Amino acid sequence: MVILSIVPLYEARFKAQFEMSDLSSLRAMFDRYLAWGKRASWSQQNSFESFSLHAPVAILAILVAMNGLPLPAFAVVVAFVHPILRAAYLVSYLVNISLLRSVCWVFASLCSGFLYGVCLSAIIST
Repeated sequence: MVILSIVPLYEARFKAQFEMSDLSSLRAMFDRYLAWGKRASWSQQNSFESFSLHAPVAILAILVAMNGLPLPAFAVVVAFVHPILRAAYLVSYLVNISLLRSVCWVFASLCSGFLYGVCLSAIIST
C-alpha cells in the first residue's frame, strides 16, 4: 500500500507544475497542490503509519505459524483484508468520502489489533 499511495502523490506533484528546483524542498510544494493532491499527500503519510503497525504483526503471525503454534483460520483472512481496506481507504481519501475513509481506517486498525491479540495469545499459551 505504501508504494500504491505514492502514485497519486506524484501525479499531484506534476499537476502542481513540478520543477527540478522543487527537489530541494518537496514539502514546500504542498501549498501548490490541488485539494485532492493535499489529500494524496496525507494518505501517503498515513500509509507509512499503517504499514509500520501491520507489517510487524504479519511477520509475527508467520513466525507463530511456522513454529506450530495455533492460530485461528480467521487470522489469515484478517491479514489479507487489511491491505484491501487500506486500498479502499486510499481511494476514499482521494475522492474525499470521509465516512468511508474512517470506516476503512477503523476496520484496518482492528485487523492489525486482532492479529496482535491472537499472536500474543498463541505465544503466551505455550
